[in-house]
Amino acid sequence: MAEKLVIIGSGPAGWTCAIYAARANLNPVVYEGAISEDNRLLGTLPLGQLNLTTEVENFPGFPEGIMGPDLMIRMRQQAERFGTRIMTEDIESVDVTRRPFVLKDTAGTTIESHALVIATGASANYLGLDSESKYKNFGVSACAVCDGALPRFRNKPLIVVGGGDSACEEGSYLTKFASVVHLVHRRDTLNRASPIMARRLLDNPKVKPHWNSAVEEVLGETVQAHGGAVLSMNGVRVRNLTTNETKTIEAAGMFVAIGHTPNTRFLGRQVETDSKGFLVLKDPHRTTTSVEGVFAAGDVADPIYRQAITAAGMGCKAALDAERWLAAKGVH
Repeated sequence: MAEKLVIIGSGPAGWTCAIYAARANLNPVVYEGAISEDNRLLGTLPLGQLNLTTEVENFPGFPEGIMGPDLMIRMRQQAERFGTRIMTEDIESVDVTRRPFVLKDTAGTTIESHALVIATGASANYLGLDSESKYKNFGVSACAVCDGALPRFRNKPLIVVGGGDSACEEGSYLTKFASVVHLVHRRDTLNRASPIMARRLLDNPKVKPHWNSAVEEVLGETVQAHGGAVLSMNGVRVRNLTTNETKTIEAAGMFVAIGHTPNTRFLGRQVETDSKGFLVLKDPHRTTTSVEGVFAAGDVADPIYRQAITAAGMGCKAALDAERWLAAKGVH
């Protein structure tokens, strides 16, 4: 017997969707992802990107802040409380040309569903350095809006890596908090950014560009904090790609702004995406995709905001859209 609704993804979008869908008696199934080494390396383990962060200060309802993993566990528990069934596997493939849709998971199980919500998120692109991975969430971040206002970064020198509009936006945002923003870019101009964004960043007196340069290593140390030893980034080593000379830039944080990769490979191009791989919403005010009965929520369909609160809002919308669509199809 086909399920009414399957939700793929276990970030804020997926769990919010599950909470609303479960309370609407849709008996949703959530595929939260497999616990595997591949998913660890990709940053796609269960509970989404927030499970890989430390302090979350901008999610409403937590005036003192909350740790990312704690927030995600609470969302999961809330969804489960209302009857959501959870599968700790990845969906390897889907067939949306058949109705009900057919999904196959990493356990070899085939499941059918009348409706589908894709909430698999988008993974931030990183430089691929071992030292970068070591200091991730201990100074290294891929989201200035998420982390830039944290006390560890305030009035400290910070680094932004990249040369497109994302890097310009991140850098401009960080000038509100940093003492200086070091922009590290492999080229000698911001030719991948829109002129207005590039000029806004470079005209800011707090911004110091380092052209034709690449980060070679993230530097740091172990410090005592909160009653224990923790890692703390304190700078980067940069290589000039023209002269081959290296130098050290002292900084409390490094923000990598070289794009995101939506987690949509398993769809096999059956659902329309934009040039960067983000799922296209047929109606910008809804969560409908190019395939009737397939809905999208969160970062997988949001190349602009990529925030936990906007993802949660889209998860709510996806559940409501799916419930109404199923009702119109006579699936109760």
